[in-house]
Amino acid sequence: MSATPLTSQTLAVDGGTPVRETLLPYGRQSIDEDDIQAVVEVLRSAWLTTGPKVGEFEEAFAERVSAHYAVSFSSGTAALHGAAFAAGLKAGDEAITSPMTFAATANCVLYQGATPVLVDVCSDTLNIDPEQVCARITARTRAILPVDYSGHPADLDSIVEIAQRHGLVMIEDACHALGAEYRGRRVGSIADMTVFSFHPVKHITTGEGGMVATNNASYAEALRRFRNHGISSDARQRQAAGQWHYEMVLLGFNYRLTDIGCVLGLRQLGKLDGNLARRREIAAQYTAAFREISGVIPPIARRDVTHAWHLYPIRLLPGKLAAYRAHVFRALRAENIGVNVHYIPVHFHPYYRDRFGYKGGEFPVAEDAYSRMMSLPMFHDMTDRDVQDVIEALAKVLGHYSR
Repeated sequence: MSATPLTSQTLAVDGGTPVRETLLPYGRQSIDEDDIQAVVEVLRSAWLTTGPKVGEFEEAFAERVSAHYAVSFSSGTAALHGAAFAAGLKAGDEAITSPMTFAATANCVLYQGATPVLVDVCSDTLNIDPEQVCARITARTRAILPVDYSGHPADLDSIVEIAQRHGLVMIEDACHALGAEYRGRRVGSIADMTVFSFHPVKHITTGEGGMVATNNASYAEALRRFRNHGISSDARQRQAAGQWHYEMVLLGFNYRLTDIGCVLGLRQLGKLDGNLARRREIAAQYTAAFREISGVIPPIARRDVTHAWHLYPIRLLPGKLAAYRAHVFRALRAENIGVNVHYIPVHFHPYYRDRFGYKGGEFPVAEDAYSRMMSLPMFHDMTDRDVQDVIEALAKVLGHYSR
C-alpha cells in the first residue's frame, strides 16, 4: 500500500472514518493452546512455586543468553532490585543511569538507600552517553546501569571499560533487549549482571516476571537468597533433604517467580527466535515506508548491533508539521492506532523533581527526544494488514498536518 500522504481524507479526530475499526495496541502478549496446556499441567502438579520448573527455566534461559547463571524474579523491577542488592549498593553510594527509561531503573538504586545519578543520552540511539558517564563518576560511584533503550544495546564495550577502570559494577537493564546482540555477543553475557523483563508486552512473557543473568557465582547466590526472604535454602531443597531447619542470613524479599510463570516462560522461550524475526520484519517495513513520509524520523540500529525491537519509537520534526506531538498523538488514537510514549524522563516525575531539585533542562538530548517521540505498535503477532494500517494512518495524519 502506498505511504503517500492522504491529505484529502478527513481525520477521524475531526469526524472522518478511522483507518481501523478497532484499536491496535502498541503491544500485547501472544499465548497459544500449548502455553495454556503447559500451565494447566503445572496447576495439576505438586509444585506451584519453588518447584522444578523454576530451575528448568533458569537453566534454559542462561543457555539462551550465553550466561553461566540466571536467577528468576517476580518482575523486572524485582530483578533490578536484586541486582542493586547483589552489587552492594547502600546509603551514601551513587549509581549512574539514564533518564530515558521507566522509573524502575532509577528506583532500584533508591531501594538500596543509594542515589541515582542521571546522565544524558546519545542523540541517535537514546542510550546512555559514555562520555557523560565518565564526567559524573565520583568517589561515591559504585555502579553503572545502562539501559538498552527500545531493544538497541547500549555502547557496552565502552561502559565495560569505564566500569573496570574505576572498579564499578555494571548492571545492564536489558528489559527491552532479550535476543539482542552487541558485536556478535548476546546481551546477557557481557555485563556483570543483566536484567530482563517478562511483562506481557515483551518478547516473551511469564505474566509478570524477570531474570538476572550473570557469569559471577557470588552474585547468583546473593540473588537467589535475596529473592527468597534472605533464606539460604528453599522449600523444595528442604523437602528433598527431609529436614525443616532453615536460616535467614540476610534481609531479603519475597520476589520468587512461580512454577506457573516459569513453565509459561519455558514454552515462550522456544518461540523467541520467531518472535524476534517477526519484530525485525515489522521494523523493516516501517522504516522503508517512513522514508517517504515527511515529518518523521524513524529509529536507527547501529551496524555493530542486532536490535531486538521491543519498541519502535519515532520522532516528529516540528518544523515540518503544523501541529504538536499531542495533536498527532490524539489524531492517531482516533484512527485506532494505539500509539504510546516511552518514556517520560525520570527527572520529570514529581518524586524526582521534589527530592533532587530537577527543574528541566539538565538533560537536553533526552528532553528534546521525549518532546517529539511516539512509540508505534510493535508486537510479534501483528499482521501485515496491521502494519499497513499503521503506515496508512501515520501518512494520513502527518499529511494533514504537513506544512
